[in-house]
Amino acid sequence: MTDRVLILGGRGRIGSSVAQDLVTHTQAQVIITGRTPTTGLQAGLQLSSRVEFLILDLADVEKLEEAIASSNLVVHCAGPFHHRDANVLKICIEKGVNYIDVSDHRSFTSKALEYHEQATAAGVTAVVNTGIFPGISNSMVRHDVEQFDAPEKIHLSYLVSGSGGAGITVMRTTFLGLQNPFEAWINGKWETVKPYSEREAVDFPPPYGRSGVYWFDMPETFTLPHAFPGIKTVITKFGSVPDFYNHLTWIAAHVFPKSWIKNPKGVEFLSHVSHFMTDVSDRFTGIGVAVRSEVTGQKDGKKFAYCSTLVHKNTAAAAGCGTGTIGQLLLEGKLKKPGVWPVEEALSTDLFAEAMQSRGIKIQQGWIEKFTE
Repeated sequence: MTDRVLILGGRGRIGSSVAQDLVTHTQAQVIITGRTPTTGLQAGLQLSSRVEFLILDLADVEKLEEAIASSNLVVHCAGPFHHRDANVLKICIEKGVNYIDVSDHRSFTSKALEYHEQATAAGVTAVVNTGIFPGISNSMVRHDVEQFDAPEKIHLSYLVSGSGGAGITVMRTTFLGLQNPFEAWINGKWETVKPYSEREAVDFPPPYGRSGVYWFDMPETFTLPHAFPGIKTVITKFGSVPDFYNHLTWIAAHVFPKSWIKNPKGVEFLSHVSHFMTDVSDRFTGIGVAVRSEVTGQKDGKKFAYCSTLVHKNTAAAAGCGTGTIGQLLLEGKLKKPGVWPVEEALSTDLFAEAMQSRGIKIQQGWIEKFTE
């Protein structure tokens, strides 16, 4: 019997990329949902007889329950996730259906993790924060942490060109992430950090080179200290290309009246203006992404640093690979871990490396520095 994968919000650019990855790497029947009749899917998907479209609003709980019950796997791509509840996950647990999502905000991640015991009891494997960042980035960190006897500090940096090819939802996510200060794990305690503060120049692989990144609220900020208890500091920073956008985002975070950023209409206005601007700049900058993980700690009684980097020409496609990887492994039975988990606690380094190789994603890794302090 053919597996059925339900992708909620699958008509968006990230959802379509997840569908494309699953069509390429599995034999599953993929059901893509949207709230309105389809006006066309990605060209590659239209050619596949294994892709269906279903009109579905998440508010229609009865129809949602019916769709989930007839599926083997549910992929939640209906962002932004800042104000979403975990009802889809709850229904999956009730129906005994495995679940993954592309969530990227701590409020949603916290709600999802509260269902860990229920998922465990139901034998349901649920993996949150799967995409590129969070997602692939978390697995890069896991690999780097495993190189040490005693890892101490994680420094994650992300860089996106223009829109990243991910549409207006990503713009909304960026501005929603500027609304409030957040807690970060620094020197063994939780400290309050202002979003888009403390610019830092970080070396990324070509074509990006040395670029500016800023504090940004990500789920990894609190899931990584839980996954790796010996870690004393976790830094998550984000930046845009061209650098001009960083300055505009900094102004939005620190100069604009807070009422603008906290007002839904203000977020929509800023998101649409930004999307219009990136429509122009994407032609020159591309829509790629760069991820850099640096872990420092003790090995053989000395202090070292280890670094992993990744560059992909399409941010949305990279997210599709990250989520598709988890979906493929669940469908194949290679990943079975009842409970609700962030990626770094669900996916082994060996399975991750195998999946990235099969998708042609190259991650550069190695020791970068020997400390003498």
